[in-house]
Amino acid sequence: MTVLLFILGVLFVAVGIALSIALHEVGHLLPAKLFKVRVTQYMVGFGKTLWSKKKGETEYGVKAIPLGGYVSMIGMYPPAKVKAGTAASGAAESVRQSSTGMFQQLANDARQAEAERLQPGDENRVFYKLPVYKRIIIMLGGPFVNLVLGVVMLGIVMVGFGSAQPSTTISEVNKCVVSAAQQAETGQTDCLPSDPQAPATAAGILPGDTVTSFDGKPVTDWYELTRWIRDAAGEATPITLERDGRSISTTITPVLSERPVFDESNELVLDSNGDPVMEEVGFVGMGSTQELVPQPVTAVLPAVGENLQAIAGVVLNLPQRLADVAEAAFSDAPRDPNGPMSVVGVGRIAGEISAMEEIPFEARAASLIGLVGSVNLALFVFNLIPLLPLDGGHVAGALWEAVRRGFAKLFRRPDPGPVDIAKLLPLTYAVAILMMGMGALLIYADIVKPVNIFG
Repeated sequence: MTVLLFILGVLFVAVGIALSIALHEVGHLLPAKLFKVRVTQYMVGFGKTLWSKKKGETEYGVKAIPLGGYVSMIGMYPPAKVKAGTAASGAAESVRQSSTGMFQQLANDARQAEAERLQPGDENRVFYKLPVYKRIIIMLGGPFVNLVLGVVMLGIVMVGFGSAQPSTTISEVNKCVVSAAQQAETGQTDCLPSDPQAPATAAGILPGDTVTSFDGKPVTDWYELTRWIRDAAGEATPITLERDGRSISTTITPVLSERPVFDESNELVLDSNGDPVMEEVGFVGMGSTQELVPQPVTAVLPAVGENLQAIAGVVLNLPQRLADVAEAAFSDAPRDPNGPMSVVGVGRIAGEISAMEEIPFEARAASLIGLVGSVNLALFVFNLIPLLPLDGGHVAGALWEAVRRGFAKLFRRPDPGPVDIAKLLPLTYAVAILMMGMGALLIYADIVKPVNIFG
């Protein structure tokens, strides 16, 4: 049964990512058709075509390698400029100019291929002739779809299922007290005969008990209970529990212990060196169970913003992150659970979540939906990188064209015309090769040293 659940989890996320890619390309397709650009192909995947069907002027299909997709529009590369006095006519003629090197030949070949796709009536249906704002809308359409999908999926998780939060029901009770200093110095995790008994054990608290009051105050929030316990070090305090429908009263005496400091948002407080700030507080040695608590709609966008900020941090430090992944893959160094992963790693995590039968079904379903939502947010951020062949590279080219034309108009100079992105093909190929290398590294690392997010 566990194996079947693992496979189902992988399939769920695989289908979710495939649909996300397909809808990303729809985000490009629809505005392109709206602006009358002739779209020759809409493909999900790369490599050999497994299935395709032509409808109107567009071929729709699925290819063998499901690692992306594309929409092919005519006129992505403008014809090369012809120097004054040179005889030329149309896009096809412009590509017959002599090559000045390998890079120039790449650009010429791309323009030649583009010119051969032109048909009568396409003169005003080419991509490069669109106003800048329309080109930006087309290129941002795909990432925008991923952003919407990410918001919707995280909204379903947070509002429909809820966010995991600690409840007032006890999940575990420590048998003894081991200080943070002991753990750091000796790595001790098990109790020794010399270790003092944990206050929760001494008070007779058991896993499954629900705390209903502490020092005569009703308990409705775990974080509030934690603050009360921290402030009650050394004081014998009455505590009331509910066990199997019965109310049980006992006394508990929190011991003074060194523990990390958390802020009002329950975030770990770090010092200037990035180490946890410690303080001496009351400690009883018990943990809470997690339960899904539905959140208001107003909590969704802030949560999306936090996700985007975290993803952007990974992207901005991608070279260092990839170096860390490589070190982990080829050494005994641990893998960063917050670092980049391939689809293989994401699928593995999905399978592990799905196979955890000790976790309620709704919690596992919420985790899988949230995982696909996070992938969509990652696709949104990654595609905004201003490098070709990514969508952000085309947007950057269009914006640069607007700036050039704006300055030309301001200083009464001739229109410089569209930006010739065909000249950037060498850089485009270099970025594509780097992306393939990055993908290969992440896949290898996810096989030999997978990310462990479950401790």
